[in-house]
Amino acid sequence: METAASLAWGWFDERKRRVSYVYEPCIGEGNGREALQISTTHNLIRSYDLHRHMEFIRPRLAEYSDLTLFHSPDYISFLRSVTPDYVDAARSKALTDTSLKRFNLDEWDSPVFRGLFDYCLIYAGGSIGAAGKLSRNEADIAINWSGGRHRAKRDKACGFGYVNDVVLGILELLKVFKRVLYIDIGYYHGDAVQEAFNKTDRVMTLSFHKRTGDITDYGVGKGEYYSLNAPLKNGLNDVNFTTLCVPVIHKAMEVYQPEAIVLLCGPDSLAGDELGKFNLTIKAHAACLRFIRSFNVPLMLFGGQGHTLGNVARCWCYETAVAVGKDLDDNRPMRVDDECFAPHYQLHIEPNPMEDLNTDKDIEKIKKTLLTQLSQVIHAPSVQFQDTPPITQVTEAAEEEMDTRQSQHIM
Repeated sequence: METAASLAWGWFDERKRRVSYVYEPCIGEGNGREALQISTTHNLIRSYDLHRHMEFIRPRLAEYSDLTLFHSPDYISFLRSVTPDYVDAARSKALTDTSLKRFNLDEWDSPVFRGLFDYCLIYAGGSIGAAGKLSRNEADIAINWSGGRHRAKRDKACGFGYVNDVVLGILELLKVFKRVLYIDIGYYHGDAVQEAFNKTDRVMTLSFHKRTGDITDYGVGKGEYYSLNAPLKNGLNDVNFTTLCVPVIHKAMEVYQPEAIVLLCGPDSLAGDELGKFNLTIKAHAACLRFIRSFNVPLMLFGGQGHTLGNVARCWCYETAVAVGKDLDDNRPMRVDDECFAPHYQLHIEPNPMEDLNTDKDIEKIKKTLLTQLSQVIHAPSVQFQDTPPITQVTEAAEEEMDTRQSQHIM
């Protein structure tokens, strides 16, 4: 196995993978931040010619029945009906709307905007469809940067996540694959994903994060020791991160032997994020992806959250390059002029001059604890599972129509 240092800065796996890339240009039109992140990332990906190495797919709309596989029908029904006018009316009358409060739809954490439900149907449909590409062996890696709403709960929104497409994507994978390993890299803990699979051994969750998610919270019942948490302190740097994640992921792969992997690449863990307080560079962030890619297991990538536009686009672009087996460095200047990349217009970022509050002793203790927990996994579970779902046929008329309709590619 490669050392943490060589993984972070030198080692590279150039073996070709079949990569499917979910992209919907109209996503989040009522959600300016999301729309800008996706369009800026896509333009940067194209500027490096990475689109030539991937299959582009446009998401089908998820259906009501897809969403209620995890979410409560009451919540999805309200999400489908609520509008900004409804919220404004409640606010103007100085009313405390019990439904808005119950489902945690507020202007700060999870605001209501025009086209909210269509937005949910698109990104959730993209994640379900990406999972289908892997299940049907039509791709080795499937990417949905607009996905990764890992904090959306069964019956309420949370952290700008309304529908938990991560859970829905994993449920789709479980129709075919016996075991799925979910790895979450981000400042905020993907607690809703852990909660969804806390009692099963068919999904192992492994989260590197700052907020919530204690190391002693490792699953219950049949799922005991299949939920792993690495709660970290502010200032997390590249060396400490790779020193921790490489041996833990390696051990998880060894003992759990997943048939598919889902990786959430949260840019809020990068240096300079407006809310996150970690200090990772894009190279170290992507080193985890590069290491996981080397196991040659079907892999689904989600974007998660990020709050500094330029760094979000840089991160997802570079990780797209890793997915297709290309290496990008700053010797190849950007061919885009978006102000979010100013003043240097380079792909990679420098860490901030800040102290890493995670001491060597802290990292060693977390690593030892997680490896001990993994040693309690006696065997990789084997289960009965459904037949591979049939490939949906797309007619020529449908192919032409998908260029004009908002979301009409069926995967």
